[in-house]
Amino acid sequence: MTTLFIDSHAHLTDSLYEDIENILTRAQEAGIEAILNICTDKLTLERGWELSKRYPWIYNVASTTPHDVDNEGETMFAFMAQAAKEKKLSAIGETGLDYHYKHSTPEKQQFFLRRYLHLALECQLPVVIHCREAFADFFRILDEEYQVGGQHAPGVLHCFTGTIAEAEQVLERGWYLSFSGIVTFKKSEELREAAKRTPLNQMLIETDSPYLAPQSKRGKQNEPAFLPETAAVIAAVKGISVEEVAKATADNARRLFKLE
Repeated sequence: MTTLFIDSHAHLTDSLYEDIENILTRAQEAGIEAILNICTDKLTLERGWELSKRYPWIYNVASTTPHDVDNEGETMFAFMAQAAKEKKLSAIGETGLDYHYKHSTPEKQQFFLRRYLHLALECQLPVVIHCREAFADFFRILDEEYQVGGQHAPGVLHCFTGTIAEAEQVLERGWYLSFSGIVTFKKSEELREAAKRTPLNQMLIETDSPYLAPQSKRGKQNEPAFLPETAAVIAAVKGISVEEVAKATADNARRLFKLE
């Protein structure tokens, strides 16, 4: 019996991908049963809709990234909001905060994070969050803007690379943590410890492809077929089977994104 995985975060319609049919064939051969395709502008989302028509196991998620909100935030928000309201998205994201690169000002990033959180609540969609070197502001905004009946609305911190303390704060809010190929890197000891401590029922796995190929594929263009390596490393640090990691994370993805 084939072990089945869900890649909770991949940029399939990124311009770096030229041979998408073969990439998706390899994904299925590796046991990838569904992929959440992250779209960051009008072009990638329109490509995503076309891709989903041909491959119904691909689901689209969209928002402007924190990197791009200075330049594209206002022009793209209306388009993304319409797509969400027309039920053409499985989640809102990847929105969030990135104070490492600061391609957009922190103030503008926070402004659009709040707007996308409000949109997610309005449309009853989960959010996919990018957060780098901005956790204090992120948690503050999440607590202020994204609760229903005293509980945090659903979401995932994608490609988690924070500290164990930051991981615990995400988990305390009832959210999911998603681990990428970075967890396989030789120097990622603290990240593996965070994965070890993350309950299986709050964990997702992702490739973030075409970026961040796992250790054995470093330097290559990443793709969903490489996801089992990430699952294997997590299984090893938790002392469980790859099948247990695959089943739990796939079940979590179905629950969070309401997949068919």
